Amino acid sequence: MGGSTQRQVLPIPYQGSDFPATYDAKDPETAFPPIEPLLPPEGAPNVLIVLIDDCGFGASSSFGGPIATPTFDRLAEQGLKYTRFHNTSLCSPSRAALLSGRNHHTVGMGGITEIATSAPGYSSVRPNDCAPLAETLKLNGYSTAQFGKCHEVPVWQTSPMGPFDSWPSGGGGFEYFYGFIGGETNQYAPALYHNTTPVEPDRTPEEGYHLTEDITDRAIGWVRQQKALMPTKPFFTYFAPGATHAPHHVPTEWSDKYRGQFDDGWDVLREETFARQKQLGVLPESAELTARHDQIPAWDEMPEEMKPVLARQMEVYAGFLEHTDHHVGRLIDALEELGVLDDTLVYVIIGDNGASAEGDVNGCFNELINLNGAAEMQTAEFMASRIDDFGTPAAYNHYAVGWAHAMNTPYQWTKQVASHWGGTRTGTIVRWPNGIQAAGETRHQFHHVIDVAPTVLEAAGIPEPTFVHGVQQHPYEGVSMGYTFDDGQAADRRRTQYFEMFVNRGIYHQGWTAVTRHSIPWDQGKPLPPIDDDMWELYGPDDWTQAHNVAAENPAQLAHLQQKFLLEASKYKVFPLDDRRIERFNSDLAGRPTLIHGNSQVLFGGMGRLTENVVLNVKNKSHAVTADLTVPDDGNANGVIIAQGGAFGGWSIYLHDGRPTYCYNLFGMQHSYIRAEQPVPAGDHQVRLEFTYDGGGLGKGASADLYLDGVQIATGRIDATVPLAFSGDETMDVGSDTATPVSEDYDSRSSIFTGRIHRVQIDLGDDANDNDHLISPEERMRIITTRQ
Repeated sequence: MGGSTQRQVLPIPYQGSDFPATYDAKDPETAFPPIEPLLPPEGAPNVLIVLIDDCGFGASSSFGGPIATPTFDRLAEQGLKYTRFHNTSLCSPSRAALLSGRNHHTVGMGGITEIATSAPGYSSVRPNDCAPLAETLKLNGYSTAQFGKCHEVPVWQTSPMGPFDSWPSGGGGFEYFYGFIGGETNQYAPALYHNTTPVEPDRTPEEGYHLTEDITDRAIGWVRQQKALMPTKPFFTYFAPGATHAPHHVPTEWSDKYRGQFDDGWDVLREETFARQKQLGVLPESAELTARHDQIPAWDEMPEEMKPVLARQMEVYAGFLEHTDHHVGRLIDALEELGVLDDTLVYVIIGDNGASAEGDVNGCFNELINLNGAAEMQTAEFMASRIDDFGTPAAYNHYAVGWAHAMNTPYQWTKQVASHWGGTRTGTIVRWPNGIQAAGETRHQFHHVIDVAPTVLEAAGIPEPTFVHGVQQHPYEGVSMGYTFDDGQAADRRRTQYFEMFVNRGIYHQGWTAVTRHSIPWDQGKPLPPIDDDMWELYGPDDWTQAHNVAAENPAQLAHLQQKFLLEASKYKVFPLDDRRIERFNSDLAGRPTLIHGNSQVLFGGMGRLTENVVLNVKNKSHAVTADLTVPDDGNANGVIIAQGGAFGGWSIYLHDGRPTYCYNLFGMQHSYIRAEQPVPAGDHQVRLEFTYDGGGLGKGASADLYLDGVQIATGRIDATVPLAFSGDETMDVGSDTATPVSEDYDSRSSIFTGRIHRVQIDLGDDANDNDHLISPEERMRIITTRQ
């Protein structure tokens, strides 16, 4: 299809032509135009977007940070560095904005998917009048593929049954997907999908597995095949590793490269980074290093016994980022070997938000403990005893707030704080030698992730579509960055941009910024102030780092920008402002759909990869789990009947040496085992767990009883339980325990049940009470028919 093809309506309508009717194909008058494959306009480049996770402006060596990123440095030397490029301050919103060309509230992603509400700006449901960039490119003849993280699927659609409208290879526009669905995953044992099919890693951590290497291998294989089979067709590849989001997982040889480099602490590190940033020219000479807020402790205030642990946290993070850079380099080298690199528009966005302060003031060995509000369990003594495990498969670690602040040098605050540049400013590199004459230069124009999509379309010569799949499209809200490619002095075309996350608000307008911070991520226990009591700050056009609040001297300008925020927020579905956090995790309060209703759920053998959002919630309540199974004639049955969670929190019912066993795993720190004395004999049986919660609040203890065919066979106590979430990525599985094992009695391979599981029923509340500790076929039928 030539350049005259109509591309505003997608799919491109069939454009047939009149032809003479003939009876015999051999008739000389028989003639038809040749079939032309769908291709973009001539000269459309390949596109590679690399999006690093949870990485601050001051982390990479490309932007003055302490962490060696030679691949990013090389790309910057051959391309452009953007010093005023911005995200939304949080994961799902930045990704949704990037891939749609619209603001995050416009596409329903005002927060992460797990806290979606029924409000249009916060629903996590992308409206169908906002077709993603990948879909537009695919319908214009691009090959499209995504590798790594996808955190834009509504939580009630994350089960193996979909629907897959929001999955990358479903309605997301990507023909191929290999990665994980959710906010984070274990880098050594990820919850992987190939398109929409769950798959397991091809080797263990002991055999050298790491997710970043895996997705890089897959991406290299895909682009090689694409160019081998479709050399005239450009590709759009979105490479979004889970790195450098927690857990900070990296082989020890990478973290050991940084031994001793952070012993002076985060305050010294900020000063050193700031000096390098000025030397590199990513900050002007007039820029000032912002002050550290009182909520962030000074390095000198930290207990001496904690400092070796804290230093090790940063060493691991540094190794993690350099390791990620290395694998991005492998992908870049593969494109160069194919001879297509110079005709590939490469975006490297070094952070979907600012560095994460979600690891709390002291950091953590298992971030799930912090996410469940039990950080006090991880004492200095405990973490010191595990210092050599940080970064390894034995840990699920995150670094301290002070390191996150240092990684956002020279700016204030961190991820989630959309009011200040520490939460939203991202070092970004663009390389495209065939389309950009300039190289090794720096660009200071103000831009945002919503500007990437229109830039790609302009580079490809593709118009923004007006209709996609019959739906009239909402216009892009981004502006192309193409005008900056060869003109470093060009006037900004993005003159206004709002920011909002967890009611942390900001507005940029013609150089000025007005901002107000409402909350911080590591201090969730205190009541939040009324929204109208938030104090607004004002920063002038010459204040590059937001170092001097001039609100008192410029009340009229502040009022003008506050009004501007209200107008922009109304336009882009930001209202109603919503500062609820824990409440929004409750679907009933938030108003989003749930898959499971009532107090009973029946699962069947072989079902697996079921996230916590698609199964009954058994936390903080009494419940029963009843399994109907068959033990082989030889009486030899082992393996997992049902498990939820993994090595860092969860529970499992299984046969060990044939004996029914229940394991409750409290954050990987305490395993409670309840075991029967005798193995289950051959034949059909029912194994039942009755879990009686103590009550009196969240995370309390419980008693647990095991029954075989209605007869009690074991009982025991569990002193404390997981209150909020077993895991961010581990799942419920019937007949195995995928990823990391809940119990120390088995590994993932030996967890596969060697008998046959017919069904497992989970009951809550009154439905969990059964006087004979059995579920009869008649009772099961009653339950099924009343839940239809």
